[in-house]
Amino acid sequence: MAPPASRNRRKIRDNLTGHAFLIGALLCFALFMWYPMIRGVVMSFQRTRRGETSWVGWDNYIRIINDPSFWTAWKNTAYFTVLALVLGFVGPFLVAILLNEFRHAKGYLRVLVYLPVMLPPASALFLFKFYAYDPSEAGLFNAVLAGLGLPTSEWMQSPTMTMPAMVIASTWMNMGGAVLIYLAALQNIPGELYEAAELDGAGILKRIWHVTIPQTKLILALLAMLQIVATMQLFIEPLILANGAGTQDSATSVVYLIYQHGFFQNDLNGAAALGVIMLLVLAVFSAVYVRLSTRSSEE
Repeated sequence: MAPPASRNRRKIRDNLTGHAFLIGALLCFALFMWYPMIRGVVMSFQRTRRGETSWVGWDNYIRIINDPSFWTAWKNTAYFTVLALVLGFVGPFLVAILLNEFRHAKGYLRVLVYLPVMLPPASALFLFKFYAYDPSEAGLFNAVLAGLGLPTSEWMQSPTMTMPAMVIASTWMNMGGAVLIYLAALQNIPGELYEAAELDGAGILKRIWHVTIPQTKLILALLAMLQIVATMQLFIEPLILANGAGTQDSATSVVYLIYQHGFFQNDLNGAAALGVIMLLVLAVFSAVYVRLSTRSSEE
């Protein structure tokens, strides 16, 4: 048995090693996350002109809120979020239920569903822009519509179709990860529950409603919250598919408006104020989710 002094030295050495790794991680977070956040909040109360910085209080917030583009961006972002919840949240869950029913080629189908996630987002969006959303009949979607005898669309050139088109592209790119998470949750549901439901004469829709959804409600709530947070940070889709604002500002999002203020209008203070507003909105959504999930777990 090692003497007590040797054991103490080994324990101190192990603790120092662990703290060294922890300090490195904390420094990375502080440098690349906490400092930019704090700096952004400070900048939102300042104004920089010709290299001179002065405190202006709430002026940047008042100016940003009174900008008509502010409300247009929030309306477009909320519209995208709602459409994404309808298509991008329900769709992967239904696909997961369908894949869970297959008895053969499960691995192949999972890889097939996950493949779009492995593509770089910019490459996938350029594929949609120049191939699927071509406004002529040479475009993939228009060719399908024309073959079915349905009217074609201008897609990204149409103010009414801009948001649905971006939701379709975003869902196709990102649904693979959600499908795999849902599949893992579905496979943890005891088979006895489905057998009991079948004995009671429940059809597939009733089994989904009374067994599948209650057994996966925590995962559903978590992914719904994560999807709301992710879709409200809409940026790359309008930037590539709609060249930014889109026709009649139909694609302008809050994050793209931040990008415009910071890099086109050289208004870093206004961009910081808009970023803080968005941070507060997402914080409210997160607080509501934590409160609801805590109440649900207590019940």
